[in-house]
Amino acid sequence: MAATTPLALALPLLLLSISTLVNSLSPNYYDQSCPGAESKITGVVKKAMMNDRTVPAALLRMHFHDCFIRGCDGSVLLNSTSKNQAEKDGRPNISLHAFYVIDVAKKEVEAMCPGVVSCADILALAARDAVALSGGPNWQVPKGRKDGRISKAIDTTQLPSPTFNLSQLQQSFSQRGLSLDDLVALSGGHTLGFAHCSSFQNRIHNFNTQTDVDPSLQASFAANLRKVCPMHNKVNAAGATLDSTTTTFDNVYYKSLLQGTSIFSSDQALLSVPRTEALVSKFASSQAEFEDAFVKSMIKMSSLAGGVEVRHNCRVVN
Repeated sequence: MAATTPLALALPLLLLSISTLVNSLSPNYYDQSCPGAESKITGVVKKAMMNDRTVPAALLRMHFHDCFIRGCDGSVLLNSTSKNQAEKDGRPNISLHAFYVIDVAKKEVEAMCPGVVSCADILALAARDAVALSGGPNWQVPKGRKDGRISKAIDTTQLPSPTFNLSQLQQSFSQRGLSLDDLVALSGGHTLGFAHCSSFQNRIHNFNTQTDVDPSLQASFAANLRKVCPMHNKVNAAGATLDSTTTTFDNVYYKSLLQGTSIFSSDQALLSVPRTEALVSKFASSQAEFEDAFVKSMIKMSSLAGGVEVRHNCRVVN
């Protein structure tokens, strides 16, 4: 019998608390206590985007990585200490950036309403703004999350990997109360962003014993990836955009999948069974269908249970 891991024990508790948190979250949570919070956060995100077009992808990924560990509790924002290596320093999170956007937003909101708005809520709102300000849908974010006090780098090994197959992805999502439909819709977040070579090397070098390159990749696209990312790549910044309109939130990601020009194995995995393939095709043919599904799945994911306090500084527990 397999040993029970701490995560295996924690997940039932996480799922048990989802329904509790969903009931306590509200789009109107700060209407009385901090009515200007949302517009202040949006302004900070907009300004950051003007200076750096990679900010939206960074914020969306940060929120996803936050929610998938201990629920959406802002634990990804905490700094490591001499006694603890935090999530942000776990290997899958080394490339996360734009934490300063959350810091600036928190500082401005604290000046208006001290000790009221959680870092977890600021991150959830900033992720929504990242999508909306990139041409994607806007939506009412349920609020009222609390900030967590625990953040461990070792827990980041539980994040879905870009090399996962469909069954591994499905298990990861279902453990967090998310369905196969949610998986396909949330994967559309890959319409924003950039991938380093290490995250897709498995598709373009030594794919298997029969072939060097994943045969599902379009040939000229694979050849270009191999030029950018040679076998023993030494350029840390080398990589590829996740779709051809990398700063615009649209459905090009799904079209790329069907054309054999997706980046990750986990993207390609969405075509491995009829149900997910049908959703990919539906979203590729209708941006409206994709946006509707994405919003519903984002609200569901961002309602995963979380912390216990409202931090004064997003990088440090109270």
